[in-house]
Amino acid sequence: MSRQEDLNNLIANISSDLDGFIGASVVDLDTGMSLASASKMSNFDLDVASAYNSEMVKAKYKTIKALGLETGLEDMLLTLDDQLHLIRMLDDQSFIYVAVDRHSSNLALLRTSVKRRIAEIA
Repeated sequence: MSRQEDLNNLIANISSDLDGFIGASVVDLDTGMSLASASKMSNFDLDVASAYNSEMVKAKYKTIKALGLETGLEDMLLTLDDQLHLIRMLDDQSFIYVAVDRHSSNLALLRTSVKRRIAEIA
């Protein structure tokens, strides 16, 4: 299976795992461009989210460096009033971003699905 097929399957499997799935994208950290994406909401622009989330991840790496920490970045969680957004690093150059409805899912299910599905393509 090609890398692109792996990424598409990763997102499809996470989508089917999670009630309240809004959207997900695999993002190139340097460019902020989506390598694969899927959304269940037509007004949820994953290209915009990918670009801005890329900048947020880069800022976190700068913070880690500025603090002199010798550690890696595993994931970042953003909680909104009605949504949960999880960013999890796939490697040094890419991450997956997943958004779910907070009233239909929960953090444990979100993290478990993402971690398990990433392990399947590793």
